[in-house]
Amino acid sequence: MATAAALPEALCTVWTNLVERGALRSGDGVLIHGGASGIGSIAIQAARLLGAASVFATAGSPDKLALCSELGADRAIDHRNEDFVRAVKDATGGRGVDVILDMVGGDYLERNIEALAVGGRLVHISFIAGSRICADLRPVMTKRLTITGSTLRGRSTADKAAIVAGVRAALWPHVADGGLRAVLDRGFALSAAADAHRYMHEGRHRGKILLHTGWHPSGNDPGEETGT
Repeated sequence: MATAAALPEALCTVWTNLVERGALRSGDGVLIHGGASGIGSIAIQAARLLGAASVFATAGSPDKLALCSELGADRAIDHRNEDFVRAVKDATGGRGVDVILDMVGGDYLERNIEALAVGGRLVHISFIAGSRICADLRPVMTKRLTITGSTLRGRSTADKAAIVAGVRAALWPHVADGGLRAVLDRGFALSAAADAHRYMHEGRHRGKILLHTGWHPSGNDPGEETGT
């Protein structure tokens, strides 16, 4: 049940943004921001399974960096102490990556543009650092870049069905054989949803945070583990 709760939205988000919007192709280089998050942890695995030649991921602590590497990132970048643009450029001989999956927004826009290779695609799925920014768009033209993004909630039933069909065909077999897995951080009782939000805001989680009405990943009372 835990895996069933953690997988669907993450898989659909990754599929529609990496593949449909980001046009991920075999041999591409990919940068995943927030690699240890629920979405990021799925995206790293999916990019590798879909044929990415190199996968980079950003995270902000040693345990999160280790998780990114464990999931298949060739290079886990400490965004608190490293310049991800320089790290990507150094690793690719100055070329950059073909696809970036970004959930940060804000001042990451210009840095993402710099980190993209010619013909690269930048896909936004959130904007933790803000949705408004003033940026120089000249590199978008000279490098022939695509900047796009999407959400799931506002899509039609037909759109959602098409996304699920893509997931079922391309990613679900890897779930079935254990090659793609949900990373579960911890569960909170539904009555402690506010505590779950605070925990997420603190940024200490690795993978998915689940709300439940009696189940818990460790089998313990959720209050015992979370202090709620």
